[in-house]
Amino acid sequence: MATFRLQGSKVLAVSLTGDAVKAKNGSMVAYDGQMAFKKMSGGGEGLRGMVTRRLTGEQMEVMEVRGQGTCWFADRASEINLVSLHGDKLWVEASNLLCTDAGLRTGTTFTGLRGGTTGNGLFTTTVEGTGQAALLSDGPAVVLRVTPQYPLQVDPGAYIAHQGNLQQHFQSGVTFRTFMGEGGGEAFQIRFEGDGLVYVQPSERNTIGGDV
Repeated sequence: MATFRLQGSKVLAVSLTGDAVKAKNGSMVAYDGQMAFKKMSGGGEGLRGMVTRRLTGEQMEVMEVRGQGTCWFADRASEINLVSLHGDKLWVEASNLLCTDAGLRTGTTFTGLRGGTTGNGLFTTTVEGTGQAALLSDGPAVVLRVTPQYPLQVDPGAYIAHQGNLQQHFQSGVTFRTFMGEGGGEAFQIRFEGDGLVYVQPSERNTIGGDV
């Protein structure tokens, strides 16, 4: 299995010993040793995945990197966050997924009605299995715990990913900017209930369906 390690907070070094990883297309910044790069269609899910992503608008361009040596990845100086999976599932916005172990399965799942973020829609990328995934964030990501006693409200523009036994509910709400008279339309929030973790970034994407 590939070995993931951070060099600083914005560069991911992946050591390969004949195995492979799937990474965001164009994110390789350097490598040593012998590496082979192959563009994968449909986010690495084949023809069915490519058709699904075109229908849902969940954009994900992926390349497979295989070989012996070390490969370094980065994307627009974004912060990188490592997540270890142990047979569980991670839900993540496609634009925030940098790299995964090749053995992790990726897919697309319906997440409900909401004010979708630019480039994303009503669907979210899933990653499941055993291995590591590297997530991107605009600024250092914060991991927030959700318990049955303490549900969590999240701005869709700040949402990155979540894992655990969580239920999502998309609802209209009032944000601080809307309260101050700076909002331009109906605002949406994501409410998480259950037991799990939610990853958020300290910077909001541009959104559609109203300022959030």
